Amino acid sequence: MGLNHLICWYFKKNSLPYWCILLLDMSIVMASGIIMFYLFRHGMQTATHFWELVHSMFIYTILAMIGFRRFHTYSGIFRYSSFVDLKRVGYANLMNLVIALVLHYPLYRLPTSFFSNLNGREIIGLYFIATVAMWAVRVLVKELYDLAFQDEKTMRALIYGVLDGGVMLAKSIRTEKPKRFDLKGFISNQETLIHHNLMGVRVFDADDSLKKVIEQLGIEALLVAPQRNQQFRKDEKLQNFFIDAGVKIFMIDEAKEWVAGSMTQGQALQEVSVEDLLPRSEIKVDMESVARELTGKRIMITGAAGSIGSEIVRQVALFKPAGMMLIDQAETPEHDVRLMMEKQFPEIPAKTVVTSITKMDRMDRIFQDFRPDYVFHAAAYKHVPMMEDNPCEAVQNNVLGTKVIADLSVKYGVKKFVMVSTDKAVNPTNVMGCSKRICEIYVQSLNKEIRDNGKDGVLTQFVTTRFGNVLGSNGSVIPLFREQLKRGEPLTVTHPDIIRFFMLIPEACKLVLEAGTKGNGGEIFVFDMGKPVRIADLAERMIKLSGATDVEIKYTGLRPGEKLYEEVLNELEGTKPSFHEKIRIASVREYDYQEVNREIQQLIDVSWQFDDMETVKIMKRIVPEFKSNNSVYDVLDK
Repeated sequence: MGLNHLICWYFKKNSLPYWCILLLDMSIVMASGIIMFYLFRHGMQTATHFWELVHSMFIYTILAMIGFRRFHTYSGIFRYSSFVDLKRVGYANLMNLVIALVLHYPLYRLPTSFFSNLNGREIIGLYFIATVAMWAVRVLVKELYDLAFQDEKTMRALIYGVLDGGVMLAKSIRTEKPKRFDLKGFISNQETLIHHNLMGVRVFDADDSLKKVIEQLGIEALLVAPQRNQQFRKDEKLQNFFIDAGVKIFMIDEAKEWVAGSMTQGQALQEVSVEDLLPRSEIKVDMESVARELTGKRIMITGAAGSIGSEIVRQVALFKPAGMMLIDQAETPEHDVRLMMEKQFPEIPAKTVVTSITKMDRMDRIFQDFRPDYVFHAAAYKHVPMMEDNPCEAVQNNVLGTKVIADLSVKYGVKKFVMVSTDKAVNPTNVMGCSKRICEIYVQSLNKEIRDNGKDGVLTQFVTTRFGNVLGSNGSVIPLFREQLKRGEPLTVTHPDIIRFFMLIPEACKLVLEAGTKGNGGEIFVFDMGKPVRIADLAERMIKLSGATDVEIKYTGLRPGEKLYEEVLNELEGTKPSFHEKIRIASVREYDYQEVNREIQQLIDVSWQFDDMETVKIMKRIVPEFKSNNSVYDVLDK
């Protein structure tokens, strides 16, 4: 076993008990006094008065326990010593020095040769040497420990940002065990810091000279300071510089909160995926007002096992509702949600039900028993190509399912019904988008009917939220690309110019909760999705981040019903501002409930005949702006 492994084994298995540290510090004080006496009076006097000197130093050592006890110099663990521990040693020995000087003259006048007294200068020197020696021991043990845990996989790293949390991040990675990063410098745009040394390393400018720095220092990782995340996302040139240089990029995901004391910033650092680097502005949500609405309420969530639904489940659970009814027809994902609730929120009464929202009798019984205050309706078939091939199923699940849940919400006096819609409902070119637009029309017309002609006591408000793609959702493009990269296959993109809006799932769900709880009923809330992203650029970035050099992009052609770009508003729609800068209210035409209900019931009845062409024909009659694209249903538009 080598020395390095021996030290590593010892430190893993052992830490000195406090009395050993106390004895070591007392021994240092004793030895420091003898050394100081020797330096001032040389060898002959030291030898002649050695035992008297030992007896005298024994007194000073006992007195030193006062300072050690006051500042708890022995309570720390050597291998985790920090500046705070060194400061305690300094304060303790300063206190000991003052006590020794105060007692020096009374001891000197005692009528015995038992004490070989040190003079004032020697006492000052004694505690100076003792302090330095105690510091040195702690630093040496810490360095030996760091050396023992210096893994071969430790990456040489730069930190992007200094005063924006960079210094705190540097301290965190230096105390991380096992050590993942070896800090070699900072990167900053602040001229007052550039070319100076900080924490023993250089501060470099974020310019073209970085290439030379990376090569000379062998940089393998870039750590982005938390407060510089947004700036780094916007600096595509800097991103590409490090990606092209083969440097791995690490960031702290703002959507994953870390708690001081249980997780350090260093531990929270994760290697970035492509979604982490997409430019997006910070979204702030008034979660306090959401909490006031949902705390102590009974919440029903449909589609609770889906990408959006399961995140709504997690976020709602944080507000301590009185109960949660979680509904999905996918058994295994629903079981995962059940396990998650039992593990993370055991105090929340939550029932997971496997059923279809289209079963009126079953859902009626659930509503009757649970009596929800809020319904978040996220259940839907969402894949464009699948629904293009199965329009009758799209109608039965999306349209009928929404109608069942909406009607029961009115019947059982639900306070608010919040529907999750999609930007594909705007000027739809596919069956899935049209089915969601029909859902929007139904819940809006129902809200209008309640407002204008509702009976006393019926107060249900219907709110719709409309947004685009969410990053990392089941079946979306990024997980698909990730799987193709794992298999070494070409990344498939339907068209070189296709673009999409993207939003993080947690951010989207927070906006859903705020819009849902603050809406007054009848609104369609449209989320600001930021800048659209070219899918081909997304594929290229993922290939670079993976480090692959032989992966190509393959263009497969637009799928049936697919658009080159998505919209969040109809050509005839405008928007009004709302309570949040990232949420607008779409100005849409209002529909008569009786007429809408009659047409939708006809659509549902026809869907049970499984005549795809006739079903889509009625859908187009309900939504005249539905124009099929690259689809067998194009003939219906002629």
